[in-house]
Amino acid sequence: MSLNTLINVDKKDNLLVIIPEGDMDIYSSTRFKELVLDSYNKEKKDLLIDGKKLEYIDSTGLGALIGILKQVKEDNKKIYLSNIKPNIRKLFDITELDKLFIIRSENDE
Repeated sequence: MSLNTLINVDKKDNLLVIIPEGDMDIYSSTRFKELVLDSYNKEKKDLLIDGKKLEYIDSTGLGALIGILKQVKEDNKKIYLSNIKPNIRKLFDITELDKLFIIRSENDE
């Protein structure tokens, strides 16, 4: 499955909202990173990556997220992850990336 990416600006919370849909893998992660960084460089806002439609992520997808995180941290901005499915959350826990990214639970606003 391919990856579609929707990017919106949430003016209320001053966030750049990223909604990846499908699989973030070797075939799609480079394009995902380019899209996100292009949008980020225009807006320079904290990022919220909403994983409600993200089905799968592999090591190249994790690498893309880390690359985005490095760029965002240089500007003292943050990346929030929300609605992460259990199978994807497990990858963040195993690789200890849950310590680098701010993962919001469903109860967080």
